[in-house]
Amino acid sequence: MSIIIENASLLLGSDLTFVNNGFIEIGKNGIIKKAGDGNYRGIIDKERNTIDAEGFMVIPGFINAHTHIGDSIGKDFLIDSGLDERVHPVFGAKRNILQKTRPAHLKMFIRSSAISMMKKGIVAFADFREGGIEGVKLLKAAISDLPIKCVILGRVEYYFNPVKKEIIYHEAGIEQKDKKLSSNLLQMASDILKIADGFGISGANENTDETLIQYSKLLQSKNSTEKKKLLSAIHAAESKDTNELSKSKTGMTEVYRIMQYLKPDILVHMTNADEEDISIVAKKGTGVIVCPRSNGILGVGVPKVARMLKLGCTIGIGTDNVMLNSPDIFKELDYLWKVSRAIEPEFISPKEILMMATVNNAKILRLNSGYIENGRSADLLFIDKNHIDLYPIHDPYASIVHRASQDSIKAVMINGKFIDGVDI
Repeated sequence: MSIIIENASLLLGSDLTFVNNGFIEIGKNGIIKKAGDGNYRGIIDKERNTIDAEGFMVIPGFINAHTHIGDSIGKDFLIDSGLDERVHPVFGAKRNILQKTRPAHLKMFIRSSAISMMKKGIVAFADFREGGIEGVKLLKAAISDLPIKCVILGRVEYYFNPVKKEIIYHEAGIEQKDKKLSSNLLQMASDILKIADGFGISGANENTDETLIQYSKLLQSKNSTEKKKLLSAIHAAESKDTNELSKSKTGMTEVYRIMQYLKPDILVHMTNADEEDISIVAKKGTGVIVCPRSNGILGVGVPKVARMLKLGCTIGIGTDNVMLNSPDIFKELDYLWKVSRAIEPEFISPKEILMMATVNNAKILRLNSGYIENGRSADLLFIDKNHIDLYPIHDPYASIVHRASQDSIKAVMINGKFIDGVDI
C-alpha cells in the first residue's frame, strides 16, 4: 500500500531545506514518489494510507558510515589503554577476544548492536568486517531478518610489520614469505568480493606497497566486469604514532602512501592528516569518514573537519568500534559540533554536521538514501517537535544535532515501512 505523509515539518532534498509544513508520497516499493512544501495535491483513494504527521519533523534516517560491529562482544574492555593495545589487528585485545568468541555468541551481539542502531534512528551502516569470508557470512546471517541496510567491507587477514619488515600474521596458516599476496590469498580476496561490498583494509602500515597495489588492481578488475560498484576503504592517519611510523619507514605519510598505491574510495579517520594530505584527498574526491568520539576515547586527537570542508573534502561520519562507543549518531553529531567549535578557528554549522550523517554518507557509500527527494528510498525518522528536550524549536538543525536523542524519535521507517516490534 502506498503512503501519504501530510502536515509534517520536513528537511527536503540534498541541501536539507527546512519546510514547516509539507508532504511525502511513498510508493508501494518504498521509494519516494513526490515530496514538497504545502499540502498534498494528488488523489487520495482507498489504496493509500494517509498519515497526519502534524507535530512531527520528518528527517532522513541516519547512516552510520563506519563500524566494527563484531567488537560488540568487548564493550569497554581495557578502557584506559591506547589505540594499539585495544584495536590493533594483530597485537590488540580485540583480536584475542574475537578469536576466542564462539560464532553463535558473536552473532547474537552483532544482531543486538544492529537493533540498537535502528532504535537510535540509524537506517544503514557500513562495517569493516574482519574474519575473511566467514566473517562476512556471519554478519549477513546476524542481520538477515532485520530491515537495516548494511554495506559490508571485508578483508583478508594479512598483516605486515613495517618495523621488522616481515609478515606477522596471515589467514589460515598459509605459507607467505613474499611481500605480495600469494595466489591463495589473492583468491581469498577475490572470493570476499563476491559476497561483500568491497574491502575494509586495516591500514597502510600493515600492508606493503605491493599488497596495496594488488588490492587496487583486483578492485579495478572486478569493477570493470561487475554491475555493482565495489568500494575500497582504509583507516588513515588515525594517530600521530602511526603517521610517524609511516614517515620513518617509508618516507611518506600514511595518507600519501595510500593515495599513491591503493587509490581508495574512502579514508577513515584522517585525525592527524596534515594540510598536504587533506589537499590530495580533496583533489582526488576521496570520501572521508570521521569518528570523533572514538578518537577522543583513544586520546588521538580531533579531526580537523572545518579545515577539510574548506579544502573541499566530502565528509561523512561513523561511530567506529562498538568496543569503544555505543553506535549512536546523535552523540557523535553533538560531540563533533562542540569539540570542533572549541579547537578550530572556522565554525562548522549544525546543518553541515547533520549532512555528514545523511546526505554525505549516502554519497560516499553510494546508497539510495540520505535525503528526502523523488526516487530516494523512504528511510525516515519522525521526530517529536513537542518533546520536552526540543520544544520550542528555533533552529531545527541545532535541535537535532545537540538536543535530540533516541527518546525524541517516535517512529523509524526503512524502505517505506515502519520498524515495529523488533526483538533482541
